[in-house]
Amino acid sequence: MGNEKEILKQLLSGAEITLNGDKDFDPQVHDPRFYKRVLQEKSLGLGEAYMDGWWDCKSLDQFFYRLLGADLDKQVRNNPRLILSFAWNAIANPGRKSKAFEVGQRHYDIGNDLYRAMLDKRLTYTCGYWKNSSTLEEAQEAKLELVCKKIHLAPGQKILDIGSGWGCFIKYASEHYNAECDGITVSKEQKQLADEMCCGIPANTQLKDYRDIDGKYDNVVSLGMFEHVGQKNYGVFMKTVHRLLKDGGLFLLHTIGGNKSTTGSDPWITKYIFPNSMIPSMAQITKSIEGLFVLEDCHSFGADYDRTLMAWHRNFTGNWPNLSDKYDERFYRMWSYFLLSCAGSFRARKNQLWQLVLSKRGVAGGYQAVR
Repeated sequence: MGNEKEILKQLLSGAEITLNGDKDFDPQVHDPRFYKRVLQEKSLGLGEAYMDGWWDCKSLDQFFYRLLGADLDKQVRNNPRLILSFAWNAIANPGRKSKAFEVGQRHYDIGNDLYRAMLDKRLTYTCGYWKNSSTLEEAQEAKLELVCKKIHLAPGQKILDIGSGWGCFIKYASEHYNAECDGITVSKEQKQLADEMCCGIPANTQLKDYRDIDGKYDNVVSLGMFEHVGQKNYGVFMKTVHRLLKDGGLFLLHTIGGNKSTTGSDPWITKYIFPNSMIPSMAQITKSIEGLFVLEDCHSFGADYDRTLMAWHRNFTGNWPNLSDKYDERFYRMWSYFLLSCAGSFRARKNQLWQLVLSKRGVAGGYQAVR
C-alpha cells in the first residue's frame, strides 16, 4: 500500500493536489484500499471508491478541474481491463437498435421527482445558454429561444425533436411560435410527464426509436440525444434526419463533444449513469454528414455546461431532504459525483458543447449566424 500511495501522491502533485491536504480540492482518504483500487481501475475505481465512502472531497468539481486540466489520466499506466472495455464497445455497437431503450430505463426512468428537484421548471436536461442570463431558468429559456431563432422557426411549421425528453422544446416552440411539434423519447417516464405538461397544445411526444420515425418536417432539432447514438450509428442517424427533413429545412444538432475521436466511453459513466453512451468528436460528426448536409454554422459554448451542472447540483443537494426517503446515501454520492465530475471536465475544456446548424443544399445567399 505504501508504494501505491506514493505513486498516487506523486501523480496528483502534478495537478497541485495533495492527498489528505488542507485545500478544498484535496481528497481525504478514509480507506487505505483506495490507492490500489484507483491505480488498478483508474476512473471506474475512483468513482466506485467515492460511492463506497472510501474518500471525500469538499470540492469535487475543483478536484476534477485540476485533475483533468493536468492530463493526469494520461500518466497512469494502461489498464488491460479498461482497454478491453473500449475494444468491446467498438465491436459490440452499444448504440444498436436493440439497446435503444436501455438508457431510458436505467437513467431517465429513475424518477420524475428527481429531475423535478434538479432541473428548471421546464425540465430542460441540456446545457443552458448563459450569455445574458444569471439564473438557471433564464439560461434554459435563452437556450430554447436560441434554437428557435437558429432554425428560423415560423408559425405553422411542423417541427421534429429527436430526443425530446419531457417536452421542453416542443412545448416552448408550440406556445411561443405556434408550431406543430412532434417529439420522441425512449423513456416511458418522460413521455408520461411530457403528455401532462403539453396537454391541450400541438406538441406530441412518442415513445419511439429515431430509426422508426416517418414523415416530413420543416425543421428538425436534436438537443442532447446524439451522445446516445454511438459512433457506428452516426451515419444512420444523419441519413434518418436527411430523410425526414424537407429540402429547404434546417437541422440543429445540440451535442456534447470530445476533443478526440473515440470508440468507447468512460467506464464509470457507462456503468452508473449513461449506459451505451459515447461522446462524438467533431471529426466523427463531419464525417457522418458528408454527402448529406452542408454545415451552415457551428457554435461552441461548452463553458456554459459547467455553470449548468453546478446549478443542477445546487438544486439536487438543496432538495435532497425531499428525496432521501426514496434514494439512499449511495445514490446521493453517485449523483453528486456525476454532476460535479462533469462540471470539472467542462471547466477544464475536456468536454465541449456544440450547436451545429445543417441544411441539405446550403442556404441561398448564406446562413446568418445567431448568437
